[in-house]
Amino acid sequence: MSKRVFIIHGWDGYPEEGIFSWLKKNLQNRGFEVFNPRMPDPLRPKIETWVEYLKDQVGVPDENTFFFGHSIGAQTILRYLESLPKEIKIGGAVFLAGWVNLSDNANEDEEDKNISRPWIETLINWDKVKEHTNRFIGIFSDNDPLVPFSDAKIFESSLGAKIIVEHGKEHFSGSSGIKELPSALDALLEIAN
Repeated sequence: MSKRVFIIHGWDGYPEEGIFSWLKKNLQNRGFEVFNPRMPDPLRPKIETWVEYLKDQVGVPDENTFFFGHSIGAQTILRYLESLPKEIKIGGAVFLAGWVNLSDNANEDEEDKNISRPWIETLINWDKVKEHTNRFIGIFSDNDPLVPFSDAKIFESSLGAKIIVEHGKEHFSGSSGIKELPSALDALLEIAN
């Protein structure tokens, strides 16, 4: 059975943004099945909508199922995992600029605050997330204007995630000009072996 990877973009993102096409191609070249769905209403992401959509995309996950999430896509994966029955195991997950909190300047206006509030205030049950795998890697940039670097420690302490720090990559988005990220590919290959 081939290994499946689900790449989940972030808020105001899309499947071809930034590194996603490059990552998909490189994984497919190594025999992975790669799914890179366009998440619903990316300008106004809602927890329930995104988690349910991911459930529909994945179907039945197993130990050959891996996840890669950018920004709010990482949160979506965490919340998806915490919703799964205890007996289901997955292969692992890589989080790129994943966040639990946002920097003070992340929200541009009141609408952004209203969109981000449920994602920040609805706590994640880290123990439920860890029931499904112990293979987590978090990749953070040391100059991300949206994600406080302290969130890396939360991923490390709450999930036992291996943390990779990239220098000067901002939020790793297409608007940051990041089109390739070898550490992301290496992280997925590491958890899939």
